[in-house]
Amino acid sequence: MKKVITYGTYDLLHYGHIALLKRAKALGDYLIVGVTSDAFDKNRGKLNVQQTVVERIEAVKRTGLADEIIVEEYEGQKISDIKKYKVDIFAIGSDWRGKFDYLNEYCQVIYLKRTEGVSSTELRATKNPLIKIGVVGIGNPTERIIQESLYVSGLEMCAAYDEQNKKLSAICEKYNITAYSSLENMLQEMDAVYINALLPKHDILIEKALNFECHVLCESPIFMNRSDADKLFELAKKKNKVLFEAIKTIFFPAFEHLMLIVNSGIIGGIRDIEVSCSHIPENLEEIKGEKYKGSMYDWGSIALVPIIKILGTEYERCSMYDYESNGFNYFVRGLLKYKNATAVFKVGKGIKTEGQMIITGTKGYIYVPAPWWKTDYFEIRYEDLRATKKYFYRYEGEGFRYELLEFVKMINQNQIESYYYSQREMKSIIGIIEQFDGGKVEKLNFDL
Repeated sequence: MKKVITYGTYDLLHYGHIALLKRAKALGDYLIVGVTSDAFDKNRGKLNVQQTVVERIEAVKRTGLADEIIVEEYEGQKISDIKKYKVDIFAIGSDWRGKFDYLNEYCQVIYLKRTEGVSSTELRATKNPLIKIGVVGIGNPTERIIQESLYVSGLEMCAAYDEQNKKLSAICEKYNITAYSSLENMLQEMDAVYINALLPKHDILIEKALNFECHVLCESPIFMNRSDADKLFELAKKKNKVLFEAIKTIFFPAFEHLMLIVNSGIIGGIRDIEVSCSHIPENLEEIKGEKYKGSMYDWGSIALVPIIKILGTEYERCSMYDYESNGFNYFVRGLLKYKNATAVFKVGKGIKTEGQMIITGTKGYIYVPAPWWKTDYFEIRYEDLRATKKYFYRYEGEGFRYELLEFVKMINQNQIESYYYSQREMKSIIGIIEQFDGGKVEKLNFDL
């Protein structure tokens, strides 16, 4: 029996894909089709895929051409698959000519003629019109968001508004985007907005954007209290608009895999999580007069995300110790008590601690080195250290492109909820921010 293998993403499966699968099928007796995983696509910078791997596999299955379907998850897997399945022929589209000649050492490589006049890229462009995004507030990290938006198809950051920042004109000129002196005028022209403003202004800006029929991506923490969250998530639902919190860590390929591994039970039942985030900014003297630039407002949502995603939203109590001076929050140590687990989070600004994450299980633990929020590497460790497993997942740029990609997907697929980060999870974290902001903490003097 002659075995043939081919690979592809098969996003928005079209007649070009089907024609290539038919040609591959005709080369032998048994066709194996490798479909790229979501994480693998992200790792290699393919950020415009519209469908999940499950949807793409199902589409290939429905053609009836594949005798077996496998998932391609990492660079170099093709050699392993060819050996494992005793493949005779590797077939791929002619647009890859020469790229896979190295596989001739393991089997015959055949480049198949590509069907002209159709591509997934063209279909995506036809199916989903370009989303015009305006920026509200150009402080950190807005400029980096603008830079990374250039790598995400289907969107254009084309306008900016900031009533206070004198750098607005310079940044707009640098990236060839329009500077607006009126927020309302900008919102009238946009499909969506990215909001990066001080926390107390979030609810007003979000409500205004939604009433102008704009989708909203807002920096964390998205709200100060549950009341605002309930009200504006309900308004977004009524308007059929996406309202989402910008936390890039959630969308890193390594973080996504880490969540899958935790949920698989490989380290047993989770009994404790320790998370730390801190930094000492160069402009500390300038910002320490701004309450809402303190550590809990800056880092709180980020530190709490893995805890809430792993242990859930139903914690029994939250205790926090707030180290402050003159109203500025330098450091917080928090403890969440669950029915059968605990979690500790530490966030600091103007103070330094090891920015690692440790997830403790009944069979082993996961260690994510600093800075864990830029996750690209983690280890699973057991009693026998020889059994340690190490995982590395590259990400592109600074990671902002991944949250932008999810935002665009949610808009195009008319989804107001994200699998990666639900409104229930957001509201649970907002509740802890509200507790802190309301002074329900034990205050300690940072200066002593």
